[in-house]
Amino acid sequence: MLFAFITQDGAAEPPTGKGSRSERHREGHVLSLESDVLPEYKLQVPETAWWILLHYSPFKAFWDWIILLLVLYTAVFTPYSAAFLLDEHGNLRQRRCGYTCNPLNVADLMVDVLFIVDIIINFHTTYVDHNDVVVTQPSRIAKHYIKGWFPIDLLAATPFDLLMSRSGSDEMVTLTSLLKTARLLRLVRVARKLDRYSEYGAAVLFLLMCTFVLIAHWLACIWYAIGFVERPYTETGWLDNLAEQVGKAYNESDATSGPSVKDKYVTALYFTLSSLTSVGFGNVSPNTNSEKIFSICVMVIGSLMYASIFGNVSAIIQRLYSGTTRYHTQMLRVKEFIRFHQIPGGLRQRLEEYFQHAWSYTNGIDMNAVSRSKVCPPVAPIICIHAF
Repeated sequence: MLFAFITQDGAAEPPTGKGSRSERHREGHVLSLESDVLPEYKLQVPETAWWILLHYSPFKAFWDWIILLLVLYTAVFTPYSAAFLLDEHGNLRQRRCGYTCNPLNVADLMVDVLFIVDIIINFHTTYVDHNDVVVTQPSRIAKHYIKGWFPIDLLAATPFDLLMSRSGSDEMVTLTSLLKTARLLRLVRVARKLDRYSEYGAAVLFLLMCTFVLIAHWLACIWYAIGFVERPYTETGWLDNLAEQVGKAYNESDATSGPSVKDKYVTALYFTLSSLTSVGFGNVSPNTNSEKIFSICVMVIGSLMYASIFGNVSAIIQRLYSGTTRYHTQMLRVKEFIRFHQIPGGLRQRLEEYFQHAWSYTNGIDMNAVSRSKVCPPVAPIICIHAF
């Protein structure tokens, strides 16, 4: 395509070698999660210092995907570890063997280190201002980042569990669990970057389903936390009912008694998914007032998610079949034209074959209307030369 060699002045440039910087930057443009990547026809390599990283470079694109995977790991395991793994038995084991006895603590520490590295990289990464100009000055980059995502990134990268690991009190453990959930703030940034894939129907459908399952996972962690907090004060909670069903009753003198973590998580996730989808069977039911209030909130959230997801799914399916609908509509008009003018059989067949061939070539796009459009006047002559 000729678009790759058009500069800001509208002049065409000859293609460079295979391993040139422009080729590498085009690879970064494809992989990048940034929403403010420059358009291809404006792409020019600015002069930067060696410690400044271009926001559309291949390395930055690769690094953004690594951070995306780490954020997804955080979104899944942070609520799980905060709810299911911070009980009395876990606290006793941590006091005996230290902070590093739990593999999840080591993994969380590595994630925190990589998040801190990401903060350093963001202080040395260019951005695009409101005039579509790539900013390469370190002072302006730092000021822009501090006013933007720096507070959230710093809060998400702070290793609260490591800083408070020497304190064994239950209050500090609870506070650490709550502070660790601050990592989930990075999901806001990831959601904005994934918005560039909203034009792809299959990608949107996949993201909607992942969001549905992720919210069910978070609600399952909250559902277990409610039962865990209330269990010492009541014997009618859902955890006691589960212990009775699986034959693993709680023993106050044994901290390891009761259902396993696997049984509790699977049951909690089963309850939240069945409540969100309004297909509850009643075998896991809320009994205390707190559990009933939470169940009401889950049902309200489920109704809103149902409306959002099915609304988007119907729009996606309609978009996928919009081309087929337009084809059949135009073919019906051609047949009405043939019937109205009583065109003979041989000419009728040629006319239908021509319409089918033209549609398969242009996919229903009016090429003349596109070439006469005023969307991008500086490159319109070059587009006409290339297309026609």
